Amino acid sequence: MLSQLSIFNFAIIKQLEITLQEGLNILSGETGAGKSIIINAMNLILGGRASAELIRSGSNEARVEALFVFAPEGSLKDMLWELGFPFEGELLIKRTIYREGRNRIFINGSMATLQVLSRLGDKLVSISGQREHQFLLKPENHLRILDDFANLSEEREALNKAFEAYQSLLEDFRKVEREIEAAEEKQDLVRFQIEEIERAALTPGEDEALEEEKRRLDHAEELKEIMAGAYETLYEHRDSVHSSLSQTARRVEKGAHLDGRLVTVRDALSEIEARLEDACLELRELKETIQMDPRRLEHVVERLEAIRKLKRKYGSTLEEVLKFRDERASLVVNLEAQRERLGRLEKERLQAEKALLAQAQALSQKRKQAALSAEKAVEEELHHLQMAKTRFRVNFHEAGDDPRTGQVRMEDLGPDGLDRVEFMISPNVGEELRPLARIASGGELSRIILALKTILARTASVETVIFDEVDAGISGATAEVVGEKLLSLAGFHQVLCITHLPQIASQGPTHFLVKKEVVRGRTETAISRLDPAPRVQEIARLLGGREITPRALAHAREMLGGAP
Repeated sequence: MLSQLSIFNFAIIKQLEITLQEGLNILSGETGAGKSIIINAMNLILGGRASAELIRSGSNEARVEALFVFAPEGSLKDMLWELGFPFEGELLIKRTIYREGRNRIFINGSMATLQVLSRLGDKLVSISGQREHQFLLKPENHLRILDDFANLSEEREALNKAFEAYQSLLEDFRKVEREIEAAEEKQDLVRFQIEEIERAALTPGEDEALEEEKRRLDHAEELKEIMAGAYETLYEHRDSVHSSLSQTARRVEKGAHLDGRLVTVRDALSEIEARLEDACLELRELKETIQMDPRRLEHVVERLEAIRKLKRKYGSTLEEVLKFRDERASLVVNLEAQRERLGRLEKERLQAEKALLAQAQALSQKRKQAALSAEKAVEEELHHLQMAKTRFRVNFHEAGDDPRTGQVRMEDLGPDGLDRVEFMISPNVGEELRPLARIASGGELSRIILALKTILARTASVETVIFDEVDAGISGATAEVVGEKLLSLAGFHQVLCITHLPQIASQGPTHFLVKKEVVRGRTETAISRLDPAPRVQEIARLLGGREITPRALAHAREMLGGAP
């Protein structure tokens, strides 16, 4: 439960501390005294939105601290340890907001993020006020309320996770479908490109070899004359280079026997003579290969032109053309692999759909069974809250069955299942049931919310419930019944109720008065726990207004005398 709340430099609050008790705690005071400011401060502790405008004028920061006391064992301890915060039965949350927009959060002395605080806040306190009224008026929230009543929240979350997994699988399936469709549109072109390149029977380096052969064929006569002339000059002529070199080498060989310094020259000449002989032999062989063949030249030119066409279409080099062919061929292979993958995904999708629909239908059946109990429970609670003849129904908007199979369709399935529900109400005898959002008055909404809170009290995980504006639109005997109901609810939760009605205020064993004071020329909100005598004065004020009469005081004592 919430044991203590401390607020510093928040709106018109300079410093305020409240020590709350178990059971029903009442907050009352003049309009504008700062009661709602206390609720706003509590919202900060639960991870609500912060604004620099909330900081008291003249201050650079505002701070809110809340001390909670819980049983040392339970789900809260497990969550805190999971989040990395020590917990031995007490939970201290501090949140400071700065004028420049920064936030600083501490949980049991360790720094924390706003996301962690919000997650934790859902387990600590439930605040029911104008926001709760708006929540109840939106049909999309009614399914969540029904699931809370039926203890189906975990099953809904499990279905939600399964639905997300299915959506991910469906997206993969559709992505592969799109890829296959795009690939199939290109298949005719891809196959043509592959066949065109393969018909050419290209080999790496072929274009360079053909270019060289074309040059030889174009200049065959000139090449033959060059080779023949060179061979004759170097070898065949009477005064050939080889003959002169050979004679010179023999003379130097003779000289080398006479002067050892000529040995190096002799060896060099011998090497030159051998290499010259090799060159001459190569010239003779090359000369024999030179042919003047117009038909071969025509074939080479045609082959080169065919290769140039392929290069213009598929790559600047022959290697790039062959690489392009391989890439195109891989597309065909990938398409087959994608088709196989699509088949597997199709099987997985159908299996997931079947399992998901079965899961959703099982949850839907439980909801419909729970709805009958919820209708009866709400009507009974409303009966106790002076709405005796009210009829309450949970209206299910049926999913459209497939006319061919009679089964529900995947199109009707959402993250929370197949069901869409809306609360219907008939507060007056003889009137037909109509949507709650259209006909419920403020007072009726307040009582419906209180009825739902009472019903959910036995299963709700939060230990503290705050009611702000629970008395909206009610008065007299109805207010007294609401007060009794709040006291009954306090048997399951710690309840903090802000009220202007004496019938409600008199029910709480713990009563705080919120008022504004002027201290050294500035307005401040103060709070004090009322002892019996001041409490009689406050109840009398709520009964009679600004002027407290003896009759009002007597009535107040009577009302408090009946309170625990």
